[in-house]
Amino acid sequence: MPTFGRLVGAVWFGVLAWYVSLLIIPLFPEGTNMGWFRELNAGLGLFAGWKIAGPRAGTGYVASISYGLTTLVALVVMGLFFNSFFVMIEYSLRKRYDGAGEAVTHVFELFVEHAAMMATPDIITTLVVGGLVGGLVTEFFGRRFS
Repeated sequence: MPTFGRLVGAVWFGVLAWYVSLLIIPLFPEGTNMGWFRELNAGLGLFAGWKIAGPRAGTGYVASISYGLTTLVALVVMGLFFNSFFVMIEYSLRKRYDGAGEAVTHVFELFVEHAAMMATPDIITTLVVGGLVGGLVTEFFGRRFS
């Protein structure tokens, strides 16, 4: 059921994912084709905000910190997994793997590699503060307008 808390959560975490994607892009090697990187991450942010933060709006401001950080962690894990999966698909179409097992293993190698690459103080701070504020904003608008 659509509520204002879901809408605000979706928009907040979608914008947060878009902004953090802009911070991550310069960390990739020069000439890397980013494709739909920002759009995919923003879509995952919309989904996470709608399905995780939004339904919990109205449970209190202390709980909002918890579900804001939970939404953030889910967003980061989904973003890392799906982006690694799509890189694997691209490599697979170029026939760089000998078998399916190697391709699946490479997804998790890319997951760890991308996580290590984005583990900079700027990105971590932006994510944590954005998750905390996102939970509080979702709670505020969820209480007032739902």
